[in-house]
Amino acid sequence: MRDETRARRAYWVLWVAILLLKLAVAARLPLFVDEAFYWQEGRHLAAAYSDLPGLTAWLTRLGVALGGEHALALRLPFLLIAAAVPWLVVAIAAREYGATAGWQAGGLALLLPLAGTLGLLALPDAAMALATLLCLDAGARLLRGVDAAAALELAFGLALGALCHYRFIAVIGVGGIVLLLLPEGRRLLRDVRVLVAVAIGASAWAPLVAWNFDNADAGLRFQLIDRHPWAFHFDGALFLAIQGALVTPLLFAALAWAAWRGLRSPLLVSRFFALFGALVVLGFFVLGFFADTERVSFHWPLPGYLALLPLLPNALAAWPRAWRRATWGLAGAGLAASLGYYVAVSSPHLRERASTEKWYPANFAGWDRLAEAVRAELAAMPPGTRIVADNFKLGAELGFALGDPRIPVLDHPLNHKHGRAPQLRLWGLHSAGRADWGEAPVLLVVSATEVPFKHLLRRYHALCAMVGPLPPPRRVLNVDHGRQRFLLFALEGPRREGPCAAPAIAWIDEPVSAARVGRRFAVRGWAFKDGAGLAAVEITLDGDVVATARYGRDFPGLQRVWTETNDPQHPKVGFDAEVDLAGRTDVAPGRHWLGLRLHGRDGSVEAWSEQPLELGRE
Repeated sequence: MRDETRARRAYWVLWVAILLLKLAVAARLPLFVDEAFYWQEGRHLAAAYSDLPGLTAWLTRLGVALGGEHALALRLPFLLIAAAVPWLVVAIAAREYGATAGWQAGGLALLLPLAGTLGLLALPDAAMALATLLCLDAGARLLRGVDAAAALELAFGLALGALCHYRFIAVIGVGGIVLLLLPEGRRLLRDVRVLVAVAIGASAWAPLVAWNFDNADAGLRFQLIDRHPWAFHFDGALFLAIQGALVTPLLFAALAWAAWRGLRSPLLVSRFFALFGALVVLGFFVLGFFADTERVSFHWPLPGYLALLPLLPNALAAWPRAWRRATWGLAGAGLAASLGYYVAVSSPHLRERASTEKWYPANFAGWDRLAEAVRAELAAMPPGTRIVADNFKLGAELGFALGDPRIPVLDHPLNHKHGRAPQLRLWGLHSAGRADWGEAPVLLVVSATEVPFKHLLRRYHALCAMVGPLPPPRRVLNVDHGRQRFLLFALEGPRREGPCAAPAIAWIDEPVSAARVGRRFAVRGWAFKDGAGLAAVEITLDGDVVATARYGRDFPGLQRVWTETNDPQHPKVGFDAEVDLAGRTDVAPGRHWLGLRLHGRDGSVEAWSEQPLELGRE
């Protein structure tokens, strides 16, 4: 009784504390791009969409309908669903292994970082975790004896999962394999009540099947074919290291130990949980050698870990006390680190400091400043000016910020890479450019950092093909020193004719990023501007001009790399300058940001992205 009381009290403290912390973080966390698109889907209610079944969009619509158009309201349904997940773990483990084990399993579900952070973002994973546990609970009950309540729970879990994500197919497939491997499971699959439950669950896929049937299997092809290379690569070998770090090493080892013990257990339900959990995790491990590595996939094995959680308390009981405490403590530290990441993402200051790091959270950053800039530019343009975004991310994020779910979007590689192009076409939001809006005034919003730098000029020329030669940008917005870079163009009147005119492109060869320099140092690089050319290049430090470069040095290699370029000054597009800060008491030693100010022959002035340097005392 003392152990049970202690475990129950610890669980309640953890559940309340983590829920309150997640609510606080979710209220401050900027909207992630996928969340913004799901909000947009929620404003175009349908049974299914190009990227997902309908449930995620419906939940976002419910959240903002009840709480208003802000991030916390959007995420609230997901937070509440996530808060229910550990309770179901408690119920399953308590029924099968006793009350103390139930509370302990629930506590571990709260601390498991992949589960503990569910609901912070309005993503399908929270509802899919709940659906997985419902199916596991129903399966455990049905193996003990078929009854209407358990069959109904199975039907509900299967239907809920079908409305969450294509990835729930893995839960169904592994669940079916496990039942076929167990003699009791094979008998279960012959029971008419179970077959009816399975049929009800299968019927929930009908909207997604119908959508794909009507749209040439676009969603199915993206999820199962287009996004995956389906060729062997060694990235899958990183699975164990990544999962060990994300789950935390001791907890990952404990889950593996629990699976091993469960597979050898005389208890049918333990073998059921262990088989399901092990096959899911091992399945995604094998898939990692052939599947998509460009998008986030570290959370895919979560259903397997959820299945193993009820087995974990008894498995840990065989460990020495010090190891048990270390497992709990390290799991808590892992959850704190995961939540800390989202706290850091919520801080503009910390995002700015991370602008040179690989983990820079680009999909969270800059949207508020961009929305402010768009509002200011719209106020200065003629009434009735339309916003057009150059990719789905801009369209969705600006749509949420401005309350407009119908911002047209130009064709962009991102729209296809993330499977959103078919949906934009269905909504009538895919814009062909000037062919669609003619001479009507348009504010074109372009993200210069959503394509690799080597493809930036090609993207500018694609924009020219759609809207004509680009005028000088009304505003260049460098968020976090240009790690997120947006350009705003006012397009009014008839389409301009002539060769492609595009924003400037530049590079600093010397000093390299993060170099340590003295108070006198040289700056060398190149810069060009298609359609007009550059008149001058200025060197800036923390946004202030500190030197004017000598522009026009021969730099012939660029035309061989970027064959599209039409800058009339090629190959004389190199520059060099000497920066002399000796005697400048207003410029202290330490980290500063080196940038360029590019003056076009068309009158444009564009601030280029900045790079850090360490300024010495001498």
